[in-house]
Amino acid sequence: MRQRAVSVLVGLVGLALGSAALAVPSYAEPAVRPAPARVTEVAGPGAPAVRPARVVSRPVEFDVSNANETSALCLSDNQAHVLRGRLVGPRRAVAGAGAKVSVNVLVHDAGTGAWFWNLRRVPGVDYATRLARRGETSLVLDRLGYDRSPLADGNATCLGAQATMLHQVVQHLYSGVYRFADRSHEDDQPPHATHVVLHGHGTGATLAQLEAAEFDDVAGLVLMSAPTATPTALAVREAADQLARCLGGGGYSEHGASAADFRRLLFASATARVRSLATAKRNPTPFGDVSSLLAAVGSATVTAGRVEVPVLLLTGDRDTRVRPLSQRAAERLFATSERVTARTVAGAGSALPLERRAGRVRSTVLRWLGDVRPTL
Repeated sequence: MRQRAVSVLVGLVGLALGSAALAVPSYAEPAVRPAPARVTEVAGPGAPAVRPARVVSRPVEFDVSNANETSALCLSDNQAHVLRGRLVGPRRAVAGAGAKVSVNVLVHDAGTGAWFWNLRRVPGVDYATRLARRGETSLVLDRLGYDRSPLADGNATCLGAQATMLHQVVQHLYSGVYRFADRSHEDDQPPHATHVVLHGHGTGATLAQLEAAEFDDVAGLVLMSAPTATPTALAVREAADQLARCLGGGGYSEHGASAADFRRLLFASATARVRSLATAKRNPTPFGDVSSLLAAVGSATVTAGRVEVPVLLLTGDRDTRVRPLSQRAAERLFATSERVTARTVAGAGSALPLERRAGRVRSTVLRWLGDVRPTL
């Protein structure tokens, strides 16, 4: 009976995800050629390497309402919660003087967490810190139900609510209405954002895309391994299997039935140390997020044409979950965006910031930020 239920779920998931992607051809343009072994991260095209900034990191907290105000129909508890994360950036931006800066908000996938963007035990793939050394300020956020933002009942949230809470975080960044969790002085003021760019991976990319389309309050999107591209058979099967595991109760479900499955979903070329650390930090996914995945991906795909800000779409050519989009297909998907850039990273799987080509990924992002920032 269980096997039959899983088969039915696979069919439903495949049908829904396939329908969402019908309008978008899946032909990828040639992969980006591997960079030389030593990659200089730069702030713009042809710019010289800049002197690394002194980086600081401080914990922050945001008061949010776990309510769904998006077109991705799903249920949440509509209660107040606290989202926690870290600001990582140059000292002058994060020190507590209420500076006005552009902020990158880093949104993690199902099964991972804020650590995905800030793996400090392996400095070479610490995305947030490496960007900070080039002058960028980032908010590394634990979504509700993950690590420092716990949720007792995984059924109490959903991806529509996650996108709405992301919108609330963006608004708090603009207004400065949030707080340092380590506040030691009453006059400590977190920075106010002049512009916000969302960086999302996997399900986090869906949330970033949905937020930008439905709330229209960010300045750009960096989407990595985005499910609104054409999903693979493995991705469809995993979504159905995870949903089936959730039906067993408990409110949470592992992303990947085993540690080996988790690594297969994320990695193609990461070092053994990175794979080991990521597996140890693996988080279960709230059931509400799992059960609302189809609704969120469908809504993000349908509303993609409403995204007007610049979009950078990054996919590894060895990604087991999504197929890369060509530049033309990406432009069709984001039809009203002022600038769409699709890049395929050779030799990389889904977890682009943690793969061996992580330096190449960061350089691409920094160049893109340098290109679009004058228009922000």
